[in-house]
Amino acid sequence: MSGARIEVVVESVRVHTLSSQHVVILKELGRGVSDRARYLPIWIGPWEANAIAMRLQGVEPERPLTHDLIVTMMRDLGVVVREVDIVDLEAETFIARIVLEEGGRLHEVDARPSDALALAVRTGAPVFADEGVLDRAGVRPEPEEEEDQASDERLSVFRDFVNSLDADGEPGQGSGPRS
Repeated sequence: MSGARIEVVVESVRVHTLSSQHVVILKELGRGVSDRARYLPIWIGPWEANAIAMRLQGVEPERPLTHDLIVTMMRDLGVVVREVDIVDLEAETFIARIVLEEGGRLHEVDARPSDALALAVRTGAPVFADEGVLDRAGVRPEPEEEEDQASDERLSVFRDFVNSLDADGEPGQGSGPRS
């Protein structure tokens, strides 16, 4: 995809209580009060979910995790993570790129979104999603007071999904768009 890029933020990492699947929720930035932001749920593995959640919660491991090691190596080599881009969704798999800068040169590296996001939360790099990806997989939940039987089925499914999330669940596997 090659649409406009929209800045998003890693809002949370959750566990679906029924399936024990992990999901990272990205939230669209830059929306006005009356214009509800879209959310982009991306299914991820339990180890990556833990790596992202630990950093979001400010928890420091006793020994560096893989993503911490990568950030340390990049810093020591003079490489900076400039941004992370969620660029496409192919066959229910999200595609990401990490944009690195080294010596004034930019490098784009193909990555799983979960790994790219784990680096972004460690480095403070901005995260962007292609507008086409947000159009296809993002959801804009309706306020509860506006819900009615004519609500879009896709949003209803998302609400049911969000209501079944548990931030303290156990690791597991399942289906759905993954990184």
